[in-house]
Amino acid sequence: MTIDRKHCEALDAHDPLASIRERFAIPDGLTYLDGNSLGCLPRSVSGRLAKAVEQEWGQGLIRSWNDAGWYRAPQRVGNMIGRLIGAAPDTVIVADSTSVNLFKVLSGALALRPDRKVILGVSGDFPTNTYIAGGVARSRNAVLKSVDADALVDAIDDHVAVVSLTQVSYRSGRVFDMNLITKRAHEKGALIVWDLSHSAGVLDLQIGDSGADFAVGCGYKYLNGGPGAPAYVYLHPRHHATFRHPLNGWLGHQDPFAFAEDFRPAMGIDGVLAGTPPILSLVALEAALGTFDGVDMRLVRAKAQALTDLFIALVDQDLGAFGFSLASPRDSAVRGAQVSLAHPESYAICQALIGQGVVGDFRAPDILRLGFSPLTTRFVDVFRAAEVLRQVMAGRLWDTPTFRQRKAVT
Repeated sequence: MTIDRKHCEALDAHDPLASIRERFAIPDGLTYLDGNSLGCLPRSVSGRLAKAVEQEWGQGLIRSWNDAGWYRAPQRVGNMIGRLIGAAPDTVIVADSTSVNLFKVLSGALALRPDRKVILGVSGDFPTNTYIAGGVARSRNAVLKSVDADALVDAIDDHVAVVSLTQVSYRSGRVFDMNLITKRAHEKGALIVWDLSHSAGVLDLQIGDSGADFAVGCGYKYLNGGPGAPAYVYLHPRHHATFRHPLNGWLGHQDPFAFAEDFRPAMGIDGVLAGTPPILSLVALEAALGTFDGVDMRLVRAKAQALTDLFIALVDQDLGAFGFSLASPRDSAVRGAQVSLAHPESYAICQALIGQGVVGDFRAPDILRLGFSPLTTRFVDVFRAAEVLRQVMAGRLWDTPTFRQRKAVT
């Protein structure tokens, strides 16, 4: 069967999530396929931010820490994220950046396994995760060992203190089996940290049931919290009494407003905190998470699979002559909400697509990456993306000095 626009329109007509798109302010005429880098603006955010700035900050001033609920926002928003990732109440908190949070949990995990000195990761993980893990290892007289992804399970042995892994590869979109890898780590006496930055908001996660020890993730991708949105930490309840990290900030104290000179760590998820939270960013993230109200994550996952399946089918149908190779798993069961295509001219091709109103991104050295956020992407958007890509390739529209010129952010 030839896939045409009418087929995609029919898919949209029967999409149970179609109405959710109206919760977002998406520019007319733009096909936005970069929600895996920065999610679209939810309509609810602008008004909520204006209220926070003009009323809560402008009029309430310092009183708003109590009166507007600012002080407990990290816990409140954490519980909203917890519902999306299948975590029990009061096991997720919003704080800092993903990198800072990864530093905290890796340091704390090593402290819980003092007789072991290996952090195990995979080659090709997101670079900052590797950088942070390496820094933690050096600071604690440990070592970072990176192995090929397919060798990870067998590499988890009695020397490993903690496994650190991004569940969905930023480059390929490959989904790692959380239950299997967590089980293997625990069988060998190791702890595990999952980075859910490319998982939360598109996968049907049940992190509590998986038994995972820790997780981190960002708020600005599929959670749509805005550029630089704060990140979050998940801490399994079995570690609430014993987890400690080295960033002893005042909000991680048992009684911050006692202003005691000695540090006494808060128990439970509050112990993950360090410094004062960025309230305006938290307010934006909280409003953004409201777009998931009433949304069944099983339907979100199913739509992500259908969208990416459709794009791959269109690539097979219409783009076979242009030198692309599929860099994502073909099996949707082990693929997140993105499709990555490899091509020697991927950077220029990506820029040409953006010039035609189809926004994806490029990842070195040769990956054209398209993210299909299920709440904002229609099936006709997938069709248009493939159609414009074919036009860019057939007309060599990418082959200009303008599109070859590297920008600071790719």
